[in-house]
Formats: sequence, structure tokens, C-alpha cells
Amino acid sequence: MMMTRLKKVFLWFITIVLFLAISLFLYGYFQLKDRHPDYHVDLSIKSGTPGDLKLGFSAQSITPEIIDTWTDVNGDAQYKEEDGDTYQDNNNNGQFDAYWIAGFSHKRAANGINDKLWARTMVIDDGATRIAIVAIDAIGFGNDDVIAAKKLIPKESGITYSIITSSHTHESPDLLGLWGESNFKSGINPDYMELVRTQIAKSVAEAVKNLRPAKLKVAQDLSGALPMLGDTRQPEVYDEGLRLIQAVDLEADTTLGTLLSWANHPETVWSDNLLITSDFPHYFRDGIENGVYDGDSLVAKGLGGIAVYVNGAIGGLMTTHPSTPIHHPFTEEELLEPTFAKVEAQGKELALLSLAALDSSQHWIAQSSIALEAKSIALPLDNPLFRLAAFLGVLDRGMVGWMKMRSEVAAWTMGPISFIHMPGEIYPEIINGGVEAPEGQDFSIQPQEIPPLREVMPGDFKFVVGLSNDMIGYIVPKSQWDKAAPFTYGDEDGPYGEINSVGPETAPILHREVMNLLSRLDENAN
Repeated sequence: MMMTRLKKVFLWFITIVLFLAISLFLYGYFQLKDRHPDYHVDLSIKSGTPGDLKLGFSAQSITPEIIDTWTDVNGDAQYKEEDGDTYQDNNNNGQFDAYWIAGFSHKRAANGINDKLWARTMVIDDGATRIAIVAIDAIGFGNDDVIAAKKLIPKESGITYSIITSSHTHESPDLLGLWGESNFKSGINPDYMELVRTQIAKSVAEAVKNLRPAKLKVAQDLSGALPMLGDTRQPEVYDEGLRLIQAVDLEADTTLGTLLSWANHPETVWSDNLLITSDFPHYFRDGIENGVYDGDSLVAKGLGGIAVYVNGAIGGLMTTHPSTPIHHPFTEEELLEPTFAKVEAQGKELALLSLAALDSSQHWIAQSSIALEAKSIALPLDNPLFRLAAFLGVLDRGMVGWMKMRSEVAAWTMGPISFIHMPGEIYPEIINGGVEAPEGQDFSIQPQEIPPLREVMPGDFKFVVGLSNDMIGYIVPKSQWDKAAPFTYGDEDGPYGEINSVGPETAPILHREVMNLLSRLDENAN
């Protein structure tokens, strides 16, 4: 009798274990399955005979509606939990879903709006190929969501290839899921995610409608913005250059829009801020469009049109830290405290440098032809925290193989201009040179990511756009990878970067893939 009971208990135990194991397996399968098995990019478009260009621009708001959020003296969000992620305001006037601000730390509920967030688009058409560059004010946008947004772009827009890139502002709603109420809760508001996707598609369609015959003025200032940058990780390498493209209507002789490229974390206002803002890109774009003012006095006339800001190689970490002073262009003050006054001064200084560079430039492009290479790739997800977050749905992302994420790279040229698009925060030394093999590295290898990519890029104006069509975190040179003691450069606590990286193989894979794209561009040009 006793043995029979033990057998029954054992069978029940085995049944429960098997049930839990199967349930866990099914949950993991559905959580990690490929969300877009029909999506794969392998584009190769040769440059043709130079022809007339058309450019179109659009700006669509992706600003959330913030209703009655508030904080206590400790900066923690205050709410009464009613139903899941639904919260009731302190005046009992209604319910709202908290918008969790991405960047710095968890549980930062947005408290209001300082300036609007945007999906801003530039469309370039050479008569045969049509490229859309959409820049959104967000910390990042994962490849699955990029693809979902691309699928909403109307086919009649005729887009050959689209790039959706994030500014990486640390003061916008979480679109990756990693900055929610806790480590185990996604910070994504589903309604807001749908708004962003919809507005991206609308921005592209509107920019196509706005296509006009245009000529381009290209300019760069490769050193003027360096004093506004800090590098918080050795080796000290920057991507400080301002690179600019102004599109001018051939018939009306007015500015349609301007592409602005500079590499820095938009987090100058820093971690105590609870207002939604695009940070310095807001004041930078405003100065380019509407002019730079000292109080009520116009100092530099704006260009008009729509300014589109894209980020560059910001790994390492390129930032305007509270210890980095910003020189106010008019008051001569050195601003240290992370306030909106500091951010505004930074934006005005960037606008003044850019307007001066464009004013002095004589580089015009009247006719040209686009050559394009783009490819889907798979990256191993080695980061155990990211793996757990993906399994739990906090990082809401599918896989294309066992712990392999789909991502994307692209390269294209147009006359003297070349672009490469990287899917994350790439370290500047991979772009501009200076990868080291410091004592204390984890792999005891020589630099892998050589030659520097910008050295291989063709043309005189070389744009590197980070966080393009994905956000995979930091792209750390493998020979500088350092999670285990002893740490490099005598760092007692270890460097920052690896904890927010997909893994040590990411940089070599991306370098190799982009080198292949650049090689294909070169072959097609000959």
C-alpha cells in the first residue's frame, strides 16, 4: 500500500515537472520566435548616370500626452495601482498609463513636456533610387519595431530603402522595454509604440509628397564642436565632426531641409530631469530652422525648412557630462549644472557652427546618382541579462536562431557623399582609428576592427549614422572587451559599456559586414 502511494506521488511529481517544463518551453518559443520571418534585406544597387535630384522633408510629432504625473521628494513616481499598468492620478480626476523615461535608471515617470518629440524624414530621389532617412527622438528602436514601422509605409511611396534612426535622447518614453517600473516590467506603453510606428510611416509618405527638384550644399566642421564633448572611457577617441547637407529648392531657391550629423549622447540635461525632451537636438534644429537669437536679437539667420538630426559614433562614451562645461555663445558663461539653460546654449553653439560652415561652403551637388548596399545580419545574443530580459518579454524581441538577433547594416554613396549605417552605439575608434589592445583585456588579442571604417569610406564627406534600423547597445572593440578583473587602464571597478552590449563578437561581425558592403560599393563603382 505504501509503495503504491509513493508511486502515485512520484507520477504526480513527474507529471507536474513535465507540465511546467513544456509550458516553459512553449512560453520561451512564442516569446523568442521570429516576429518577421518574411523580412530579409540583401540590396545591391549600382550607381547609374548622374541625374536630377529630388528631395522631400516632413516632421510628424511623436510627443506623448502626459496627464497628472507627479513625484515625491525622493523622485519616485507616486500612484495608486488599479489594474495592471493602469494608474490613478492624485486628484482622482481619471486614469492614465505612466510613460517611463528611458535612460539612466528605472522608475522615472515623465512629469511633463519641455519640447516636442518628432519623427523627421528626409527623402532623396535620383530618378531611379529613393532613400528615406527617418530620425526619431527616442533612446532607440529595435529591429522588430523598425520592420513593423516599415511595413506601414505605403507601397505607393516608392521607397527603395528606408533607414529609421534614433537620436538616443535619454529623456523620451521607453521604446526598448528596459526602463520600466522595475527590472522585471517592460517600460513600453503599447499605445505610444503604435503612435510612433504610425507617425514614422506618415512622415515618410508626407516627405514623398513634398519631393521637389533640388540641389545640395554639403559642409563640415570637423573640430569646432569638440569642446562640448567628453569621453568617459579610455582610449580617448571622438567622432566630433559636424557634417551637414542643405537641400535647396531649384525653382524657389528656398531651403527644403537640412540634415545635421553630430555624435553625442543627448543627455546634457542629465538624470534628475523628468520632463520629456529631445535635449540639445531641439535647440540645434530650432537654430538651423528659425535662426539663433541672443534674447530678442537675431544673431544668425536660419535656413528655414525642416532640420533632421542624426547621431554618429557615440560609444565610448560620448557625452556632455555635468563636469563638461558648455560655453554660452553670448554671455561668455561656462555652464556646468545640467539645466535647460545649458542644453539651450549647447544647441545654439551647434547651430552657429553649422550655419557658419554652410555659409562658407562652396560644395554644391546639382546632379548625382545613388549607389546602395544593405544587408540583414544575425548577431549572437551573449549578454545573459539581455537573454533573460528577452525571455521575460522585458526586451520584446524575437530571434532568428538560438539566441541570435536579426539586425541590419547599410552603406550608400551619392557623388562625393558616403554614408554607413550602424545598428547601435559604435565606439569612435572603430570608425576613426585608435582601437587598442590594453593590458587586462579579457581575450588577449590584437585589435580586430581594422582598418578604421571611415578610412575606407569613399568621397570627401563621410557620414556615419548610429542607431540605424536597430538599437543593440554598445559596440565595443573586442580587444578592449573587459568584464573580468584585472581591469584595463588601471580601472578599479571595470569600464562601462559591456553591461549594455549584445556581446564581444558584435564589433568584429559588424566591422566585417560593413567592410564587405564598402567593397561591394567600390566594385560597383568601377
